Amino acid sequence: MSSRVDPVTGVVLAVAVLAVSSSGPLTAFAAAPALAIAFWRNAIAVAALTPFAAARRGEEFRGLVRGEHRTAGWYSVAAGVALAVHFSTWMPAVQLTSVATATALVATQPVWQCAIASLQGRRLPVATWIGISLAVVGAIIATGADFEVSAAALTGDLLALAGGLMAAVYTALGERARVTISTTTYTSVCYSVCGVLLLGVCLVGGVPLTGYDGATWLAILALVAGAQLLGHSMFSFALRKVSATTVSLMILLEVPGAALIAWVWLGQVPRPAALPGLALLLLGVAVVILAGTRTRDVTPARAVSS
Repeated sequence: MSSRVDPVTGVVLAVAVLAVSSSGPLTAFAAAPALAIAFWRNAIAVAALTPFAAARRGEEFRGLVRGEHRTAGWYSVAAGVALAVHFSTWMPAVQLTSVATATALVATQPVWQCAIASLQGRRLPVATWIGISLAVVGAIIATGADFEVSAAALTGDLLALAGGLMAAVYTALGERARVTISTTTYTSVCYSVCGVLLLGVCLVGGVPLTGYDGATWLAILALVAGAQLLGHSMFSFALRKVSATTVSLMILLEVPGAALIAWVWLGQVPRPAALPGLALLLLGVAVVILAGTRTRDVTPARAVSS
């Protein structure tokens, strides 16, 4: 796999980074409950994907129920549950703390991925532990800065960290599912389960699912087209030309990208006290990703776009 990026792939990666960078600002902008946004984001994506998936992968879908893909089906369902928890923590976080901080903290997914691998008995290289340590110290500094701002901001930070953990669980389960089934089939099942769970939470919690203004609906549609569909698709295309490590590092650009969009569009200026912590956190995550290329025992999973 080449580490050099040709012009076409470079444009694809730039579009993908821009697409996923819009997730946090759009969620913060939308005048709707975060859980409702999460539901519609998945529901609309399922409506767009499922007819195509059913037409192209009908045999695989049948195999999930009574064929050789039943195990992959259960992994897909479990991944959908993890994704629902991810959205239920990450998206409210954006509305409680700053876009920059929430996006950086949820980007700790590769760190959590390595922690899970360690608990499974895998040996991590020294460089990985250095990266994890840097990321942990950075997260403490960033959340400490928010502790002085408000309880809501601190709650948002903790939710974003939980979102990063659940993204790691979601990715680990998804990788197991995609050993035997296509990404299209897996995504359709996973998003469907996630959407149903989020719908149930919204109904039980009395979260309004309609009655939003036109700008909010446009923001939700932009989330589906951007981070949910375009971002994932573009990164998947890029993986044909460049390494997973390169893509993972490119995804980290979502953090400054989201901060810039939130600054220009929403007037959210990153808190100066949190900036050193966020920079250290991103450095630690980058070290973890790069360390994963030097061992066969542990390869941190690619970060998922928000």
